Parts: sequence; structure tokens; C-alpha cells
Amino acid sequence: MPPPPPSAPCCSTVPCATLGFLVPPGTADGWDMPGSACTQTAGRGLRLPADLTGGIGADARPVVPEPPVSGTGWLLPPTDTGPVTDPAVLRAALGEAARLIEAADRVR
Repeated sequence: MPPPPPSAPCCSTVPCATLGFLVPPGTADGWDMPGSACTQTAGRGLRLPADLTGGIGADARPVVPEPPVSGTGWLLPPTDTGPVTDPAVLRAALGEAARLIEAADRVR
């Protein structure tokens, strides 16, 4: 079995009504997953500072950029070297979640 994909940045509205995932530029152009949306940032995308370490030494704190959508907060913040979410993996996970929810709703 292949290893799981690396974790990618994820944000959420409070109280977790909506989840958001960072995906590569251009993903919104071909997004067609029913029950979900892929929002283009019109060139405003998330800009990561060159140095996310927040300084040097024991007191240094990571610099966490603001989420790209207002009213959200990071569940897993981005790093300067970390991956974004693979759209194919996200599409598959959302499809599986929808099938599980549908099956659970039929049992009630």
C-alpha cells in the first residue's frame, strides 16, 4: 500500500461549518465536484514570506500567514516548503465522504 499523501494546509470557518484546502493555481478552472466549490483568488493567492521561522533562537515563533478567505482560521497552517493539496486526492476524498454520508443517511 502506498504511503498516505503529506498533510497540506487546511483552514476552517468557526464553528467548523466549512473546510478549505490550499490547491495549486488553476485548480478552480476545472473543479467540478458536486457539493463543493473551488474559489479563485483572482491573483491574490496566499503569499508566503521567504522566512516562516519568525527569527532565530529559542524564543522564535513561526510566522503564520492570514488564511486566504476571511472568517477562517488555520487547522494546519502552511509552511514555506510544505505541499499544497493534490486536487485529485481531494476530489477522491470528497467523493468518498459524500458516499459515506449518503449511506449513513439511508440507514437512519
